[in-house]
Amino acid sequence: MSGNGTARTGVLLCGHGSRDVDAIAEFEHLTRVVRARLTDYAVDHAYLEFARPVIRDGLEALKQRGVARILALPGMLFAAGHVKNDLPWELNNFAVDNPGIDVAYGRDLAIEPELLRAAADRIEAALAATDETETIERADTLLLVVGRGTSDPDANSNIAKVARMLWEGMGFGWAEVAFSGVAFPRVPEAFERAARLGFRRIVVFPYFLFTGVLVKRIYADTDAMAAHHPAIDIVKAGYLNDHPLVLDRFVARIAEIDRGENAMNCRLCKYREQVIGYETDAGAAQAGHHHHVRGIGTDADHRHDHAHHGHDHDHHHHGPGDHD
Repeated sequence: MSGNGTARTGVLLCGHGSRDVDAIAEFEHLTRVVRARLTDYAVDHAYLEFARPVIRDGLEALKQRGVARILALPGMLFAAGHVKNDLPWELNNFAVDNPGIDVAYGRDLAIEPELLRAAADRIEAALAATDETETIERADTLLLVVGRGTSDPDANSNIAKVARMLWEGMGFGWAEVAFSGVAFPRVPEAFERAARLGFRRIVVFPYFLFTGVLVKRIYADTDAMAAHHPAIDIVKAGYLNDHPLVLDRFVARIAEIDRGENAMNCRLCKYREQVIGYETDAGAAQAGHHHHVRGIGTDADHRHDHAHHGHDHDHHHHGPGDHD
């Protein structure tokens, strides 16, 4: 981005948003890093829910800077409800109201070699930091990969693929998957099943971009399980965050949009195909969700638990997944 705001192409990094101030700080850090690397673009960020600015305000801010084109990138690992419905709804409404601005939409980060390498680095770092009195071989270690969890089976299946590739690539004895919400198994159930398999060590790895309510819940559940299984060495690996390879993938995705190479893989999308168990979702109208939490702010703004006001944000009927 040219700091004077004269760039003709804008980039909007579209975050999920969170009640957690640490999560928002990490996304803002990502924006600063990307901005420093893309000096020919006007780079900004916005959120679907909770935090501000909301997506529409982010788009309007770029418009005020005089851009003729906006490249919108979902800052999300997989394509579920937010990527397939909520963000397109926001972008399409803005595009209709602003026919003079070309709005191009990118695809999710998906499963890429760089992201798998970044995941492996986080796991290796956690293992290297363990205080071992005796060596535990990889063959005696189980990897538990935890995803966000959605009502989209395609997105959920990606966690299984990530787990399998890390399991085989890093030489673990076994791998299991779990989800922080919506999908099953949840972390406590998956952990108990893993504990019964007899491995001496379990590595818990949240396959998340940023921290937030859900990641902190995963770590809290892991601590609770560790207290119940003192004979098993429990290792908590860090989430992806600002790993250099993650940042490279963000920049590469933006370049793809600019080149027009932003087609999403929709072969197993439940909205385009009649996926087993989700046949009625095929052809559903595209619509935004979570209007009740859009832009309401983080916990730092409210200093209270939103659950007290009837929003526990662990809904199963919305589809995109548990909220941060």
